Amino acid sequence: MITRKSREQIALMRKAGRVVAEMHEVCIRAAKPGATTADIDEAARDVLDRRGARSNFLGYGNPPFPGVVCTSPNEVIVHGIPSKKVVLQEGDILSIDCGAIIEGWHADAAVTVPVGEIAKESQRLLEVTRASLDAAIEHVTAANRLGDIGAAIGRIGKDAGLGTNLDFGGHGIGRRMHEDPHVPNGSRPGRGLNLRAGHVFAIEPWFWSGPGTTYVIDPDGWTLRSADRTRGAHAEHTVAITPNGPEILTLP
Repeated sequence: MITRKSREQIALMRKAGRVVAEMHEVCIRAAKPGATTADIDEAARDVLDRRGARSNFLGYGNPPFPGVVCTSPNEVIVHGIPSKKVVLQEGDILSIDCGAIIEGWHADAAVTVPVGEIAKESQRLLEVTRASLDAAIEHVTAANRLGDIGAAIGRIGKDAGLGTNLDFGGHGIGRRMHEDPHVPNGSRPGRGLNLRAGHVFAIEPWFWSGPGTTYVIDPDGWTLRSADRTRGAHAEHTVAITPNGPEILTLP
């Protein structure tokens, strides 16, 4: 059962999610060898302007984040700051994390994409990360508990021999981009919050290609890199629980 208020909220978040999906489309097209990560941020800003949406990334946190997207190449896992100095090269991988606000309601999603042709190891990393997101979304139902989501993510990462860190993960989302509860990328099934219709979560697995689990944060206060400089990948969707199961809100 889902309340009318929840249906209305999800409908607005769906609108924000479609803006995020469009941001992904234009950013992926822009992620070519020779482009800068600032070029990708500019493409995303154009979508926000055309759709009458606001950024939930710009000015967030302390120090205030200066972009409307996070652009995280190679060993940068998350929170990479767009820059004219970061030029994409053939063989890179790039995580593009986007968010939007429509009428006060948030959506948030990320994708990691190849820049030109990439090595098989990097391609496998992208595929496993996306597979873990798909597996996690299957557990976003009123029949499950919060731990079931993280357990699905962690199991796939472990089976693939990838490094996983539990400090950062998914989260509730609604009137604010980050709301309770935290959704870890590894946990025990059958534990935690009982899920119900109307809940909305941003589910976001991220893995390293190596087995390490430690990271460093650049002096900018945002850019998070693997300590051993192995590559990382990140995938995310905003997902609502409906009476018919999970609904991905950040699709076109």
